[in-house]
Amino acid sequence: QVQLVESGGGLVQAGGSLRLSCAASGSIISIPDMDWYRQGPGKQRELVAHITSGGTTNYEDSVKGRFTISRDNGKNTVYLQMNSLKPEDTAVYYCHAPVVLTTNPLRIRDYWGQGTQVTVSS
Repeated sequence: QVQLVESGGGLVQAGGSLRLSCAASGSIISIPDMDWYRQGPGKQRELVAHITSGGTTNYEDSVKGRFTISRDNGKNTVYLQMNSLKPEDTAVYYCHAPVVLTTNPLRIRDYWGQGTQVTVSS
């Protein structure tokens, strides 16, 4: 089985920084896209950042300019650098990726990390 393992969450004061990591392991052919989602208390899960295998990125408006998503394709790892953190960034953060398992036949499955808690105090 493929696993996505997250790390890097914690408690920080407003204005501080954290870097989240998510490493995929297992029998993987490729990972075309990788995402970071978050889910705050009493809220639905929302897409925070997206990155393609070629490095093209997209961000939710509220984090644009503060968060940076990046990836190391050789390590099948995606990162989220979070700067100038605000209390409203408090949430459980999840990485997500569609993973190409085989090419003949083509088999692609979605995987989610276990979630890592980010808490920003005012």
